[in-house]
Amino acid sequence: MQFTGTNLFDNVTFNIGDHDRIGLVGKNGAGKSTLLKILCGWQQPETGSMIIASGQEVGYLPQEMVPDTTRTVVDEAMTAFSRIDDLLALQQRLTDEIAERTDYESADYERLLNRHNEVTEQMVLLGADNRQEKAEKVLLGLGFKHTDFSRPVAEFSGGWQMRVELAKLLLRQPDFLLLDEPTNHLDIESIQWLETFLKGYPGAVVLVSHDRTFLDNITTRTIEITAGRIYDYKCSYSEYVIQMQERRASQMAQLTAQQRQVAQIEAFIERFRYKATKSKQVQSRIKMLDRMETIQVDEVSTESIHFQFQPAPHSGKIVVETQHLGKSYGDLQVFADVDFLLTSGRKVAFVGKNGEGKSTMAKIIVGDIADYVGQFKLGAQVQVGYYAQNQAAMLDGEKTVFQTIDDIATGDIRPKIRNILGSFLFDSEDCEKKVKVLSGGEKARLALAKLLLTPSNLLVLDEPTNHLDMNSKDILKNALLQYTGTLIIVSHDRDFLQGLTDTLYEFRDGGVHEFKGDIFEFLDWRQAQELKAQAVKAAAQPAAKSATLGRQAYEQSKDRERELRKLRSVVEKIEKEIDSLESQIAAQDAILASGAAQDADFYVKYQSLKDQLDVQMSAWEEATIAVDDFQNS
Repeated sequence: MQFTGTNLFDNVTFNIGDHDRIGLVGKNGAGKSTLLKILCGWQQPETGSMIIASGQEVGYLPQEMVPDTTRTVVDEAMTAFSRIDDLLALQQRLTDEIAERTDYESADYERLLNRHNEVTEQMVLLGADNRQEKAEKVLLGLGFKHTDFSRPVAEFSGGWQMRVELAKLLLRQPDFLLLDEPTNHLDIESIQWLETFLKGYPGAVVLVSHDRTFLDNITTRTIEITAGRIYDYKCSYSEYVIQMQERRASQMAQLTAQQRQVAQIEAFIERFRYKATKSKQVQSRIKMLDRMETIQVDEVSTESIHFQFQPAPHSGKIVVETQHLGKSYGDLQVFADVDFLLTSGRKVAFVGKNGEGKSTMAKIIVGDIADYVGQFKLGAQVQVGYYAQNQAAMLDGEKTVFQTIDDIATGDIRPKIRNILGSFLFDSEDCEKKVKVLSGGEKARLALAKLLLTPSNLLVLDEPTNHLDMNSKDILKNALLQYTGTLIIVSHDRDFLQGLTDTLYEFRDGGVHEFKGDIFEFLDWRQAQELKAQAVKAAAQPAAKSATLGRQAYEQSKDRERELRKLRSVVEKIEKEIDSLESQIAAQDAILASGAAQDADFYVKYQSLKDQLDVQMSAWEEATIAVDDFQNS
């Protein structure tokens, strides 16, 4: 695949190999998402061309989309197999036509058999017999439960609907997979599952992501878009950062050396310009300057948000306390009997699968949810600052950027509004824009600016890094490290959490469990716990396991028998074709043996029968090998 274009990109050319794992990076607005849209055909380049090898399929997941479907989750996921459905229909039509034909010796009949074999092989390669199993496996990996499969997609939030779209794309298995911020709507466990899936993906993968750990775990190649050009690094993101800095330092060194050389040449020219004995050397150096191309140093963006949280007002020692806290939505019990104590100055993270209650607990703490059971109370003099998961969407789209801040600014802060907005990268022109025209990243920065204006000693941040670029996330993390108050953060960004919190609360199976340590220590511990639980379950319930394994073995045995019958049926069908062809050839041989003269058509048909027999013998050999391989597997 090759793309060449201008405008956002100036004479950009690169290739994507069949199994590449590429991270596409660059500052916001550099053109990463635009490039993905061009690669998938959603947009056309103004000049240049994009070449995709014949028969290659491109799949694209945008940052946001609104699925329009009345199907259930599993039925919508199964639409990814439309190609198999088409092949099944084609196979049936070919089978029906073969059954009706009697012209066994014709070239058309031979082509029909070959086409039927090709379609059957394609279906085997695409896994036509285990579509349902594949769909359920991917949906479970992306965080859905078995009970979700039969629910309509429309019942789920936008984030969960995006997971269905991602599942469909992964199940389609296009040759080139283009993913724009795929982790925005996933929890840590789902991200880890996706990492494993993408590492083993049979095609090429191109990612745009602000999740450093995600990029490092998947990509082996990084393409940077900067100032209309691209730089191609054969390494992961973290290695790219080092090499990029080295490249720009080298450019600066080369430019400095060149400027020193130019100064020396100009000094020589000026000194000997009017000396006849040096005229030849002077002219030579003038030509040297004319030929010299100025070394270009890549544009380095110095734009970045810069801020720090205001000093936290004093609060009591206990900031949050719950006893036997529980919350349910109708028949759905989110969590129950939770005892939680948070003291002043602590920085903790809420982690766990989506839907286990992290955001619900955050909303109880900030007062957005009051219909809970059990006891909850904030400590003395606690002032809460809250960044909701959908904080950017909660902004009033009809207000300007300036009005959004002006509405909450008081006292000495009001004259400083434009300076504050400037620190979040909003210039004078941006201040007059309506919120509804802002990008997702700009809305996130504006929501952070609002949070900054309200003094607090308890910050509750629910997914604050969504839509923030790498640099902005680093600056936010640094500001939080220096924050003197108490912090509760809900995040799926492992790199962001690392070093920021020293205690995690895992929301799992209706409870909340404390873990002292870093996010990566927790993930290692969680993996060890799951392995241990599996071992204990296997040892403690041998009878149940035996019964379960017996049932599974029985079901697997039935499936294997069914599959074996199909494979043997193919062999039997080919053998019948071979018997028929051999009988026809034997009859022709008998005629030839009689010595009677034959016309040209006889020999054409005779050769056609032998060619068909060769084809069927090859097919029989492949089919019998398939039976043997299956029996031995």
